[in-house]
Amino acid sequence: MSYSYTTRGTCSRKITFDLEDGIVKNVRFIGGCDGNTKGIAKLVDGMKADDVIEKLEGTQCGFRGTSCPDQLSLALKAALANR
Repeated sequence: MSYSYTTRGTCSRKITFDLEDGIVKNVRFIGGCDGNTKGIAKLVDGMKADDVIEKLEGTQCGFRGTSCPDQLSLALKAALANR
């Protein structure tokens, strides 16, 4: 199933992704640091959503209190809660 998540507190504005049987696929960040967000998307492709959440949750970017990876963990949590 495809999901879209509007980010808060980051340079990226939105994250889209697919979840297939708890596996993360096709992550795409809209906005943000292009190379970094593409790298994150490639690294998490094919991983279990729970593993991605465990690794990325709480990652901070400077003094923002969140980051694009942290926002991805929140997006995955929301998607899993709404299955």
